[in-house]
Amino acid sequence: MKMHAPIKEIVIVGGGTAGWMNATALSMALRGQYRIRVVESDEIGIVGVGEATIPMIARFNQLAGIDEAAFMKATQGTYKLGIEFVNWGRVGDRYMHAFGAIGQDMWTLRFDQYWRRMRELGKARELGAYTITREMARRNKFMPARHDAPNSPLSSIAHAYHFDASLYARHLRSLCEQRGVQRIEGKITQVAQRATDGFVEAVVLESGERVEGDLFIDCSGFRGLLIEGALQTGYEDWNHWLPCDRALAVPCASVAPLTPYTRATAHRAGWQWRIPLQHRTGNGHVYCSAAVSDEEASTVLMKNLDGMALDDPRMIRFRTGMRKKSWNKNVVAMGLASGFLEPLESTSIHLIQAAIARLIRFFPDSGFDQAQIDEFNRQNRFDYESVRDFVILHYKLNQRDDSDFWRQCAAMPVPDTLQAKLDLFMARGDIVRRDNELFTEAGWAQVLYGQNAWPERCHPLAELITEAQGMEYMENVADVVARCVEQMPDHAAFIQRYCAA
Repeated sequence: MKMHAPIKEIVIVGGGTAGWMNATALSMALRGQYRIRVVESDEIGIVGVGEATIPMIARFNQLAGIDEAAFMKATQGTYKLGIEFVNWGRVGDRYMHAFGAIGQDMWTLRFDQYWRRMRELGKARELGAYTITREMARRNKFMPARHDAPNSPLSSIAHAYHFDASLYARHLRSLCEQRGVQRIEGKITQVAQRATDGFVEAVVLESGERVEGDLFIDCSGFRGLLIEGALQTGYEDWNHWLPCDRALAVPCASVAPLTPYTRATAHRAGWQWRIPLQHRTGNGHVYCSAAVSDEEASTVLMKNLDGMALDDPRMIRFRTGMRKKSWNKNVVAMGLASGFLEPLESTSIHLIQAAIARLIRFFPDSGFDQAQIDEFNRQNRFDYESVRDFVILHYKLNQRDDSDFWRQCAAMPVPDTLQAKLDLFMARGDIVRRDNELFTEAGWAQVLYGQNAWPERCHPLAELITEAQGMEYMENVADVVARCVEQMPDHAAFIQRYCAA
């Protein structure tokens, strides 16, 4: 049996959220047996607009030993129960992709299949009335899940967070340094590679210092200093499906009420995010530069702020897509160095988290076995492509006719993987979750129905219940949800009591 020595030196290039999340997770997983160093420069800014998350981050924080209340205080955090979408079907439409389950499944089918039939009969409320997180968000209420009530909708509450990404990175850095992770300040001017196989040997700083390593994790942002600059890995562009290529970001003063959800409002050639924090509100306008000028995009953004702007808008240029390989030789790219999908469904931090878990699973020895690298890349690609399809779905399903941008999005051909899902759903409401992909059937259902996609017919088994049975069940679920939410504290009051910064 061929044995390879373990690696010992891990160098993370770039700090920010991606770099310090890697350092946090690896310092826990590797139990102090490997040296971990983070090379970052105070001169190089971070994008720092990824302030909204999805529920899986709670699991990351838990595994990393991060106390929730301390984390929320340190990052000016608030709670998030979902994303409200405004103007995405037609101008004036409004729906929410709320976290967690819809209703309560009964008999043989998902709840939304029975809801679809009752709606056709004119006997159902809007889908959100049966979703506890949607009703909590609508009334600005919050409480965490009650795991001591397994038969109650209180047990199915799923939440994520809004936070200041730069403060999160700072919080993680503090924890890492306590655990022995070394931070090296400096600007990288050269990447040294082995002559025999092109593996990265070291990064050289402006000061002349040489930082050697066995495994390099590239968290250098859009530049991809190692994965692209040194290894020329290549980039797959998805602009033909997701034509937005710029964003303007600006904070504004907080306003009441402190809402426990993100908002994404579609404009003439893109959309605007709104992310409420304790000390301010984060805003940004994601847009297609071929369809609207920077000046008009800025005007639209500034006109639609809730409070007084706290800064001038900051421009971010991007290309939607991903590296052809996220792991190449002894370099693993994470975060923006690996790829970019616009933050419509708040997936940026989750994709980092998923890649970190995957790296730990396929952690290399000095042999850097190609089979493990290939499987890492296959799974990473699946994650990116499945999220890509879900984001494209929002654009494809629009019925707006107020601009060429939206008309072209509605008419565009979509990836075969997405088209297959749409074909399956439009026949009779079937939704299939492939290979444990990120977004559940409940997530797909909320976006599909929220943007007015209606199947041609109901599932035949949904017709086995009588109209009276269906009405009784629907009303019981909605009433239980409403009673649960009625007793909950206000979101702002909960934060003030538990985790005020």
